[in-house]
Amino acid sequence: MNNVSLIGRLTKDPELRYTPSGVAVARFTLAVNRTFSNQQGERQADFINIVTWRKTAENTANFLRKGSLAGIVGHIQTGSYDGQDGKRVFTVEVVAENVQFLEPKSTQSAPNGNGNTNGYQQQQNAPQSNYGGQEAFNQSVKIDEDDLPF
Repeated sequence: MNNVSLIGRLTKDPELRYTPSGVAVARFTLAVNRTFSNQQGERQADFINIVTWRKTAENTANFLRKGSLAGIVGHIQTGSYDGQDGKRVFTVEVVAENVQFLEPKSTQSAPNGNGNTNGYQQQQNAPQSNYGGQEAFNQSVKIDEDDLPF
C-alpha cells in the first residue's frame, strides 16, 4: 500500500510546465510541520516535493501561491537520473492525486480571474507518472503551529 496524506504550506509558487505531448505538470514543495519540537522548543518542518498532472496541475498553478495552505492526498514515487556531473541522482516525490485548497479564495490571488465563487478549489484523479529530473530543494521556511488547521 502506498498512500500519503499531507497538510502544509507551499514554499514558493507552483512551477507549471508541459510535456512534449502537451500534458500539464506542476511541481512545488510543501512545508509540513513535524509533530514535535526540538530541544530549543522550535518546531521543525519537512520539505516535501509534490508533482501534479493534467487539470490538477493547471488548477494548482492557477490558484495556489507561496504560503497557501493545501491538503495533498497521493502516493510516493521514487526515481533516478544521471546528473550533469555524471553521478546518479535519486529522487523522492509525492504524486498528488487530490489537492485540497484549504483557504478561502479571498486570502489568495487567482491570476486568471476564473470566478470560483465558493472560495475553495478541488482537483482529483491525477494519473500516475514517471517524470524524473528535479532539482533538490534546500530551503528553510518556518511555520507556526497556529498555521495548521488542527
